[in-house]
Amino acid sequence: MLKKILIVVVLMVAMILLYATTKPDNFSVTRSITIKAPPEKVAVLINDFNRWQSWSPWEKLDPAMKRAQSGATNGPGSIYEWQGNKKVGKGRMEILQSTPTQITIKLDFLEPFEAHNTAQFDLKAQDQTTLVTWTMFGPSNYMSKLMQVFFSMDNMIGKDFEAGLVNMKAVAEAQ
Repeated sequence: MLKKILIVVVLMVAMILLYATTKPDNFSVTRSITIKAPPEKVAVLINDFNRWQSWSPWEKLDPAMKRAQSGATNGPGSIYEWQGNKKVGKGRMEILQSTPTQITIKLDFLEPFEAHNTAQFDLKAQDQTTLVTWTMFGPSNYMSKLMQVFFSMDNMIGKDFEAGLVNMKAVAEAQ
C-alpha cells in the first residue's frame, strides 16, 4: 500500500513539473490609473529615483533597507540599488529611456530570486489628467513557470502596482 501511495505522489509531482513547461516563456503585468496632473508633473515622480520613496509600494516594507544611487541624477543613466529584508530582497534599477510620454527601466532582481525584467511607464495626456500605465514584462525561466502553476504573477505583482499608482496619484495631485 505504501509503495502505491509513493508511486502516485511521484507521478503527481512529475505531472506538475511537466505542466510547468507549458507555461508562457514571457510574462507581463499591467495596471493603470488616471491622475489629475499633467504628464510632466507625473514624470518627475518616476524619472527621479529620489522621488520613489514618496510613492513606491516597496519602500516602506523594510525601514532598514539600504539604498544607493549612482549615475545621472535623473533620467537615462540614473541607477538605484537596494538591499533589504526578504520582503524587498536585493536588486538594481536603471532608467534606460525617458521621453515626455514613456519611461523605460531595466529592473534586475538579485535576491531572493534572480530575474531580469523591464518596467515601463506610459503617460498619456487626457484633458486635465494623465493616464499612467505601469507595465513590467520579461522572460519566464523554469522556476518562474513552476511558481505560476501555484501563484498568479498578475495577482501578486498587480496588487503592488495598484498600491503604488494610488500613492503616486496622491503625491502628484497634492503638489
